[in-house]
Amino acid sequence: MAIRVRLGDWKNEIEQELKQNILNFWMKHGIDDVHGGFIGAMKNDLTIIPEYDKGLVLNARLLWTFASAYRIYRDPAYLEIADRAYAYLTDHFWDRENGGLYWMLNFKGEPSERKKQIYGQAFFIYAIAEYVRAKPNKEALNWAILTFELIEKYSYDPVYKGYIEALDGNWEETSDLSLSGTDLNEKKSMNTHLHILEAYTNLYRVWPDASLTAKLKELIEVTIDHIVDTESGHFLLFFDEAWGVKSHEISYGHDIEGSWLLMEAAETLGDEKLLLRVKKVALDMAQAVYEAGLDTDGAVINEADQSGWIDTDKHWWPQAEAVVGFLNAYQMSGEEHYLQAAYGAWRFIDDKIVDKDNGEWYWLVDREGQPSDERMKIDPWKCPYHNGRMGFEIVERVHKMEGEK
Repeated sequence: MAIRVRLGDWKNEIEQELKQNILNFWMKHGIDDVHGGFIGAMKNDLTIIPEYDKGLVLNARLLWTFASAYRIYRDPAYLEIADRAYAYLTDHFWDRENGGLYWMLNFKGEPSERKKQIYGQAFFIYAIAEYVRAKPNKEALNWAILTFELIEKYSYDPVYKGYIEALDGNWEETSDLSLSGTDLNEKKSMNTHLHILEAYTNLYRVWPDASLTAKLKELIEVTIDHIVDTESGHFLLFFDEAWGVKSHEISYGHDIEGSWLLMEAAETLGDEKLLLRVKKVALDMAQAVYEAGLDTDGAVINEADQSGWIDTDKHWWPQAEAVVGFLNAYQMSGEEHYLQAAYGAWRFIDDKIVDKDNGEWYWLVDREGQPSDERMKIDPWKCPYHNGRMGFEIVERVHKMEGEK
């Protein structure tokens, strides 16, 4: 039975979660007052692990989150956190000898992993572009442009197109390509391409240079031609250099996230012919997740393969992406089942994922809804990017939808 979704009430509920829980949590608990920047890790019970490494992804995502918060709300407290993140990234993560950003620092802010993981370089661009949107700044924009040029110089594949996963600290070929311990050690991945796409889209908003225009268009086409399995509507995950498929697992969270990021990229680029092509792909992807990736409680299942579900845990980030992705599908199509799915994912988040005792969100709950204490509240991957972005997107999208009405 369909639930009547009152968009204004829903927007207000999510905005309260965004401001009072997510952003406040990081302002209160994320600062490293001893060594500078932000802490590297915290358990669910708020116990800080003091000598944990500091990840590029976490720090770049913090810059993006609080720059976005300031852009929307103009609260100087948000700008203070964004400024802190910007300074820490450019002062400590930037490799002044070779250019680009280190993958990991120790707790003192010294490089502990020097390799140039392109996923991390992309998130720096994404964050810097948002910082420039919030606070126009030529110096900051130059950091993003320089990083774009480094990615294109060293990671771009001129033969098969797309981007190689990683280079060593000197931007030379490396055999250590994998993004994390759960990823395959392959030359190319969906995940890295998806986040270069989102980075280049955001950079285009503040720097619509001809070189970037061409690369963004090509990247959208590469994603549709090689990374989306148009028969199933799912992303393929890992590839060799020539786009030979190396895995057949399904990541429903990436599918629903990719559906709206692809659409955002095409809308930002403004190529009408390409936009029509992307719209069909995006709706097919959202429908594939709707049909095969949702549990009866409205949550997105983590992973499947050709035999069916293989990981039924409910991680925090696919739920956040489902809220945005299904609302985006509803905006594109007007189909009510997408709005119901977006709202259902939010209801699951509020009921099971939000930590009502210690704040922020649990990393994951099992299929019975029990949170895991093995995964932390803060670590190099756990950050306010997915859930914060969900808040910003819903607030802005519903505001626009209400205005249109």
